[in-house]
Formats: sequence, C-alpha cells, structure tokens
Amino acid sequence: MYKIIGADGREYGPVTVEQVHQWIHEGRANAQTKVQPEGSTEWKTLAEIPEFAATLSSADARPVTPPVVGAVDAEALAAQILARDYTIDIGGCISRGWELVKKDFWLLVGASFVGGIIASGCCIPYLGILIALIIGGPMMGGLYALYLKKIRGQPAVFGDAFLGFSTAFVPLMLAKLVSGLLTGLGFVLCILPGIYLAVCWVFVLPLVMDRKIDFWPAMELSRKVVTKHWWLMFGFLIVCALVVVAGLIACCVGLFVTSAIAQAALMYAYEDIFGVQPPAQNT
Repeated sequence: MYKIIGADGREYGPVTVEQVHQWIHEGRANAQTKVQPEGSTEWKTLAEIPEFAATLSSADARPVTPPVVGAVDAEALAAQILARDYTIDIGGCISRGWELVKKDFWLLVGASFVGGIIASGCCIPYLGILIALIIGGPMMGGLYALYLKKIRGQPAVFGDAFLGFSTAFVPLMLAKLVSGLLTGLGFVLCILPGIYLAVCWVFVLPLVMDRKIDFWPAMELSRKVVTKHWWLMFGFLIVCALVVVAGLIACCVGLFVTSAIAQAALMYAYEDIFGVQPPAQNT
C-alpha cells in the first residue's frame, strides 16, 4: 500500500500497488511522482522503488494529471470489463472469504451481525419494513466498504461499517429501493424476471459505495457485466446461500459466521471483476 502525491499537490491513498501501476500506465503518475510506502514516514519518487521500474520504463511520456479517486464513467467501465472478460472462481472466493473472516473474526462477524440486524429493520417494531427500505442500502453499502478495506489490506475499524450513512446515503438508499421494487415487480409478474434482476443487480451497492457511481448507472453497470456470465453468477450466489443455510442448520449461531463468509466471498468476486487490474507488462 502507498500514499501518493498527485500532480495537483494533494495526497491520495492509501492505494494498492496495482492502482499505482494503473496510474503509471494511464499517465497519471511518472518517475518523479512522490509516494510513501505503508509503514514508512519517508517520501520517495516512484523511480526509487524497484517494483515500479518495468511499468515506468514502458509508460509513454505524457503530462501527468491528478489521480482522482472518485466517480468513474459507468459505461466506459462496463465496456472495459466486457472487453477483457472475467470469470468467477466460486471455490476460490468462498475459500478466501473464510480466510479473511478467520483473520479478523470478531470485527467481521460482529459487523455482519449488527449490519444485518439494522439493514433488515427487525429491531424496530411495526415500522421495520419501511425503515429497512430507507437505511438498508446505506447500511449494506458501509458493510461492503468494510470488507473491501480488509480485502485490500487497508486499515479498517468497526465504524467503517456505517460509512454509507455519511458518504453516499441518498444514492445507496435509492439503489436499494429502486432495485428492490423492480425485482419485486419481476417476481410478481412472472418470477423469472425477478430472479434475473436479483442476480444482475447483486453488485449495485458496492459499485455505488466503492466507485462513487450514481444509483441508476450502477444498476446498469452491474446488469451489463453480470449478464455476460449470468449463469455462473447465479451458481455462485446459490453456493453462497448454501453456505449461509449451513450456518443456520448449525445451531443458528453459525449463521452469523457463515453470513460473514458469504459477504466476504461476494466482495472477493466484486474485486476480481470490478477491481483495478494491473496493466500488462511489456516483455
């Protein structure tokens, strides 16, 4: 992980090694860009760090623009992902999800439990369903952000599970509300459209939270990308559901653990599909 000084003089990060490679590849960083490795207090240029040498040498000489960590063009991202294609390692995602939960058991299981209770609205009598429609999206968006931080090796605390309320409340609320209503309508009309949409929109909340995309472009981005391998994603979600059911059978308490594993596995799949891909290295 690195902190980086953009061409605008602002500090960005922490960001992953892959993200820095991507910025070099895109001309957003060059050999003179200042970076600070995680755990260090010293700023160095990218040229002084050996692991970036190959990427720097193959990068075109272009003006450097600030590496903006923010909203992305949903259509462009969809086209990029579909062009390079992707796959889902179902067993690998489940295995990595289990390892992640094991490493920080109480944080992730605790956050999953509290987040699930709040998002479902079951702790609020009478108005639970209505409240869930309003706060379910922001709560789950924050929970996904927590998992992504752990997956990316970034510092994370329990409070990060509530980031959705402070950083993207309205788009997360609308994403949950609109996708839920349209999926429900699909189930009412013919069941199959509801199943199709439920699978297609599985990544809407993390896209809104992580990529700073508005709710409708995020819904379209998730739909376009998932549709290419819909049956594979459907199978992956079935496996995740079976993992959760296994926890329910195991004395109910296991449900809290298996839910955390399933959420971690889903975020590993998200990272594999939508995460920053390292640029191809010239040989």
